[in-house]
Amino acid sequence: MHNVYLYILVMFGVSYLVRVLPMTLIRKPIRNRFLKSFLFYVPYVTLAVMTFPAILDASGSMTAGILTLAAGAIAAFLGAGLFPTAVLCCVIVFLCSYLF
Repeated sequence: MHNVYLYILVMFGVSYLVRVLPMTLIRKPIRNRFLKSFLFYVPYVTLAVMTFPAILDASGSMTAGILTLAAGAIAAFLGAGLFPTAVLCCVIVFLCSYLF
């Protein structure tokens, strides 16, 4: 149990360094197009990586998850808003759980 404080201290140090080092090391504006585009897409990729497994596992059925993911992607691609897409996905999960 005494190692818990060491773990917390290490987690604090890592979190602090990740936030402070970029502010102290990068003083000039970033001009590299590749690096700017990379940093622009990091939050979206992180969100996708956290959300994608949850979509497939949330209903408890892999079939419902795959059908819901496909329907949501198609609805979003066709220009449906967030609320209609969410309602469509909820209906598909409900129907899959009712039928299977």
